[in-house]
Amino acid sequence: MKLYYSPGACSLSPHIALSEAGLPFDLVKVDIRAKKLENGDDYAAINPKGSVPALGLDDGSVLTEGPAIVQYIADKEGSGKLAPANGSPERYRLQEWLNYISTDLHKSFGPLFAPTLGDDAKNFFKDRIARHLGYVDKQLAGKDYLMGSSFTVADGYLFVILSWCDRMQIDLAPYPNLTAYKARIAARPKVQAAMQSEGLLQV
Repeated sequence: MKLYYSPGACSLSPHIALSEAGLPFDLVKVDIRAKKLENGDDYAAINPKGSVPALGLDDGSVLTEGPAIVQYIADKEGSGKLAPANGSPERYRLQEWLNYISTDLHKSFGPLFAPTLGDDAKNFFKDRIARHLGYVDKQLAGKDYLMGSSFTVADGYLFVILSWCDRMQIDLAPYPNLTAYKARIAARPKVQAAMQSEGLLQV
């Protein structure tokens, strides 16, 4: 498999999933602005959407969209440690979390990366993010992870989004459960390995 990624982007979520799963894969760095691979090839030929992540599969096809990719990785790993079994009530809860993180949290951060966004607009989206962070903080009360006591691919995704709070000067101090959760996931060896390989941690 090949994971097409940009350092620190949402593609870090499937990178963490692959690391946790222990599956073999190659990393292919993408310049998102230029839509080019490091060797100069046109990334649009791989993913016409132009976004990361994309996962090149062993049969030559390409899977896109983070929530779909991480579930594929979890199922490919096969032990059930990263996602509950397909068709189980717990799997639908996992999908509920993945969809919430993708459509509410992730999409609320997107505009903040626009260099021309005005302060009023930034404050609007930061207020929206704060409401979502408050909700997730309450859901984590008494739990180590989103699904309870076990790490899943949804946790890797949420961790990446929470890591953007530092870049956007969003203080997590009002959310003690989230603060502890972020530190807990950051300390996982496989998460550290994925971040280090993207140049996000100093050796």
